[in-house]
Amino acid sequence: MEQRHLGRTGLRVSRIGLGTLTWGRDTDEHDAADMLKAFWEAGGTLVDTADVYGAGEAEYLLGQLMEGLVPRRDLVISTKAGSMPDPDRRFDGSRGHLLAALDASLARLGTDYVDLWHVHAFDPETPLEETLQALDLAVSSGRARYAGVSNFCGWQLAKAATWQLAAPGTRTRLAATQLEYSLLQRGVEREVLPAALDLGVGLLPSSPLGRGVLTGKYRTSTPADSRGASEHLAPFVAPYLDDTATRIVEAVTTAADGLAVTPLQVALAWVRDRPGVAAPIVGARTAQQLTAALSVEALSLPDEICRALDDVSAPVHRYPDHDWSTL
Repeated sequence: MEQRHLGRTGLRVSRIGLGTLTWGRDTDEHDAADMLKAFWEAGGTLVDTADVYGAGEAEYLLGQLMEGLVPRRDLVISTKAGSMPDPDRRFDGSRGHLLAALDASLARLGTDYVDLWHVHAFDPETPLEETLQALDLAVSSGRARYAGVSNFCGWQLAKAATWQLAAPGTRTRLAATQLEYSLLQRGVEREVLPAALDLGVGLLPSSPLGRGVLTGKYRTSTPADSRGASEHLAPFVAPYLDDTATRIVEAVTTAADGLAVTPLQVALAWVRDRPGVAAPIVGARTAQQLTAALSVEALSLPDEICRALDDVSAPVHRYPDHDWSTL
């Protein structure tokens, strides 16, 4: 698998990443082992997790698999901290919480360091410079090799990345930002992606298949074994089952038929090759699904197909994103 630099850093990652959101909850140790082995054998390196995935079970399971299945040195492990199960405080970006969470993640993963550590979300109740200092301390102590943020909007990312580049002292530049990005969700193109490109921050798209909808599996019905049929994941899929999404899915299917590939491959290739994207994070449920996603490695979409998909999925961005004199 092709390797790409993550942002303006020396860290290289596979251009498809493996997500572990469902590990330890919907994905058991046997399916997780099959996926990790298939991913590694295909040349994949970037494995993404978080301290809240499966209430910590995803990290623990990944640590167990690294111990006996895949060499730690062959993987780029990315994890996150800052999300909270507390409904009264969803995010905690305080230095104390973040560093304690990192230590707990390392214990579950069974490793001395993570390659990439993200702040999971912006915490409006904590000064941003305090949150960013936790990243600096994690890197300077060797517990994290690189640092990033997740779910930051445009101004938040720009402020954080600029602070790290301009503030006095030894600061850790942001290597990555992770947000949802697909043909069904192009909101990052308004401000996040331009900021990331300008500041040298690599984008790691989550849900690159539109929460599974872009595979075409929901075109006629909801498969019984799909996330859309799951009691706790159905609300996650529902926003992408409207008329707008249907038009986009039909366009993807038409493109796939013309190229003799699958809708999954078309949708994943589109987001993988967007400017600024380092590696989409694919969250498969089985090794078979993951293998289907990894088969996109050989596919590059023709320019005319990309333009057609751009047009059918184009979000409405007006003032002030477009030149005001043309309005």
